[in-house]
Amino acid sequence: MLYGREHVRRYLQTDGEEGYVWRRGTTILILTTKGRVSGKTYLTPLIFREHDGRYLVVASNGGNDEHPAWFKNLQKNPEVEVQVKGERFPAHARAAAPGERRAMWSRMTEVWPDYDTYQRKTDRQIPVVVLEPRSA
Repeated sequence: MLYGREHVRRYLQTDGEEGYVWRRGTTILILTTKGRVSGKTYLTPLIFREHDGRYLVVASNGGNDEHPAWFKNLQKNPEVEVQVKGERFPAHARAAAPGERRAMWSRMTEVWPDYDTYQRKTDRQIPVVVLEPRSA
């Protein structure tokens, strides 16, 4: 099963033919963020779902008490790039607002129930991130 750097490499190399479908039939996108300190480009494979023309991902970090690095990066620079299979596009990233988070969380736990387990492991509220496509 693909994971981490190898997952990203194979996904990019095959336009998602390898790596788009992951464990338990979930689907993966590649999120590109700019490092908040280094300014370097970082690519992260993430489980996602489409939702009203936008894409949802979860900043779970496996239930650790600290947000994942990619989430910290987009807090500083919310302009990101997203790749879904062979389609690449710019997007604006934001944490779901309190009024929309519950429904979005539910949509994400339908495809990856472990998110509920991760939430029980930490006191932080795990963010649902909304990726809003931008015109190129």
